[in-house]
Amino acid sequence: MADEEVNLYDEVEIEDCFYDETLQIYHHPCPCGDRFEISIYDMRDGEDIARCPSCSLMIRIIFDPVCCARPHMSEAKTNTRQSDLPPENDDAPKSVAIAA
Repeated sequence: MADEEVNLYDEVEIEDCFYDETLQIYHHPCPCGDRFEISIYDMRDGEDIARCPSCSLMIRIIFDPVCCARPHMSEAKTNTRQSDLPPENDDAPKSVAIAA
């Protein structure tokens, strides 16, 4: 999203967020008492806006997306740059669409 389209409450470094390894989300306290949330999968897709599910506030998460995408096998051996994001966990629960 372009900055003019989003009214952000704040910008927060990823180091100041909490990571829930089970849910694969980063979260940060919201002034309303709930918390801002963003999934690791959204961040790997380039999303940097965390939303609070209880109010309309949003924050931008500042992080280095280097190596967020899955590297090709040949690149994996030579790639030494680090990302701010944790490694992918293939055992983590994924989103599932349920049709009624």
